[in-house]
Amino acid sequence: MPGRKKKEDPFVVKPEKPRYRKLRSYSYQLEWTEDSFISGEQNGETMRLTFNFDRLKLIGGFVLLMLCLILGRVFWLQIWQGDYYSAMAQGNRIRVKEIEPQRGIIYDQNGKPLVRNVANFVLYFIPGDMPKEEEERNHLIKKIAEILEDDKATEKMNRELEEINIYSLEAYEPIMVADNIAYNKAMKLMLKTREMPGIVLTDKNQRKYLNQFVIEEEKQITEEGEIKTEKISQNFQVESLSHILGYIGKINPEELKNNSEGYSPIDYIGKTGVEYSWEDVLRGDKGKKRIEVDALGKEKRIISEEPARNGSNIFLSLDTDLQAQVEKIVEKSLTEKELEKASVVVMNPQNGRILSLLSLPSFDNNIFSRGLTSEEYEEISQSEDKSLFNRAIKGEYPSGSTIKPVIGVAALQERVISENTTINSVGGIRIGQWFFPDWKAGGHGRTDIRKAIAQSVNSFFYYIGGGYKDFTGLGLERILEYDKLFGLGEETGIDLPAEADGFLPSREWKEEKFEEPWYIGDTYHLSIGQGFLLVTPLQVANFTSVFANYGTLYKPQVVQAVSKPAGEKEEIKPEVIRQDFIDQYNLGVIRQGMRRTVAYGSARSLNDLPVEVAGKTGTAQWSHGKDPHAWFTCFAPYDNPEIVVTVLVEEGGEGTYTSVPITKKILKYYFDKEAEKE
Repeated sequence: MPGRKKKEDPFVVKPEKPRYRKLRSYSYQLEWTEDSFISGEQNGETMRLTFNFDRLKLIGGFVLLMLCLILGRVFWLQIWQGDYYSAMAQGNRIRVKEIEPQRGIIYDQNGKPLVRNVANFVLYFIPGDMPKEEEERNHLIKKIAEILEDDKATEKMNRELEEINIYSLEAYEPIMVADNIAYNKAMKLMLKTREMPGIVLTDKNQRKYLNQFVIEEEKQITEEGEIKTEKISQNFQVESLSHILGYIGKINPEELKNNSEGYSPIDYIGKTGVEYSWEDVLRGDKGKKRIEVDALGKEKRIISEEPARNGSNIFLSLDTDLQAQVEKIVEKSLTEKELEKASVVVMNPQNGRILSLLSLPSFDNNIFSRGLTSEEYEEISQSEDKSLFNRAIKGEYPSGSTIKPVIGVAALQERVISENTTINSVGGIRIGQWFFPDWKAGGHGRTDIRKAIAQSVNSFFYYIGGGYKDFTGLGLERILEYDKLFGLGEETGIDLPAEADGFLPSREWKEEKFEEPWYIGDTYHLSIGQGFLLVTPLQVANFTSVFANYGTLYKPQVVQAVSKPAGEKEEIKPEVIRQDFIDQYNLGVIRQGMRRTVAYGSARSLNDLPVEVAGKTGTAQWSHGKDPHAWFTCFAPYDNPEIVVTVLVEEGGEGTYTSVPITKKILKYYFDKEAEKE
């Protein structure tokens, strides 16, 4: 109604004007208040800000702890493990790819190549680039096995993957799947692997050993009733080169561990022969290129590149024409006598260089270069003929009478005898119940050192070696001393691997081995190259060279020069082991005895050669019930020696009838060829 005062609604909250409330500190604080009607009363309440500082400390401590954990983790990842994770990250995008160098070529002394490099297709995989899903990975492996037509590839890849953590840095190391892949399969893989993550096809050097030679052989033909000698040429496979050259093969885990620098798990390495002993020179240095890869691990672009340095070429002292003829001669002789095993060493006594090195039976190193299964290798290595065994440097045999020049010159040097000392050979000597015979019944009569060498008189060497009655011989210690001076009982140091050192017995060795003392009979046997003494054909050739060159013992060598890729050729200088350790006059006396061996002794059949030869035969007993080994070692020409030939035929009987004829044919070929050069 008009004029009537409007009744206020008690449920409506009315704002009041701000007012100031005096605080105890005599300051004023601005507050907002409001009135409300609750339970019929209007009550004003004050709103102000409050905080619990104990909770602030708790929250702050928690935040600080989290921050420390985060910083610690950052330090661990970035500093402590930074290189590791950086490499992993880079490995997913940037890779270092190796560039294969060309392996050096091996030539003979005349510049004839004995090997060449051919392409070898190799398939490998990078575990870290392969699919992480097992099903997808298995499908990929199956496709590879189908292209290779090899179920073992599946088994191999799965086995390798089980042994590696695909999230580790090692997962980016290559693992070989197959090599020597046929061209048609390689082309198919080349197309397919472009879309296969982690699968790579590449090519590496494979060795092709050139062991086919054309040799000339004399043949008698009848023409119009007349017999004429004609030379015919024919192809001949010189397998004996395999022992010298050796071969290369896939690097194994042990070799990778011992030669870690510069090698990867898919590399090839020299296994035997020159390929092994000159590996560092032949292999060269790998190049490198940094590449960017895509998600499949395939190369997208090259970031930088460092070219490879090819291996150096090497020149052997070997004359391969001579090697071919030696092998032909020995094979024919063995066939005629129904024998199988022999070795020949031909060397230059003026510098120790090897001209020919033969060991039969031999093998074809090309089958090893192509790759063998473990079963195939087992079959070859365990064969009865031991064709992988290089008898010339590894075979250890009783020396037989070839040792007599060493014993004779030792007796002269120690003044046990003079060049005029004689003994009466009556067929042997007796010590108690033991009889030590000469080879000739009834003996050789009055004998001096020259005759003792020429006719190989055992009694003379019993005397000068062990003594007899009132005659004092060298004795065991002095015999061993001179054997060592001539290079026995130790490796010669030839630049081929796994050389044997032979064996020199001693009192202590015999007492330990047989639990019995050293007897005078043992010294007698040692004096004629029987008993416990063992030598290699190379050692015999090497000490024969000392008599040929008047007193210098050289370290034998197969490689005579190294040629750098740029073309400069560096000669490997001959290395002297020792020299002037025997008086030249005494050496001359022994040389005269060796010349008489050919002039009227056990090697008289060599008298019709165009040059004078000096040498020593040997017949080495080694087993009861089996024929002795046949030895002959010699040098020629007598006045100015340029060649030493040592021949050993296992179970060949007497050296006179087996080894001397082989030597004659070798010397005839060598000096006929030298005459043609002139």
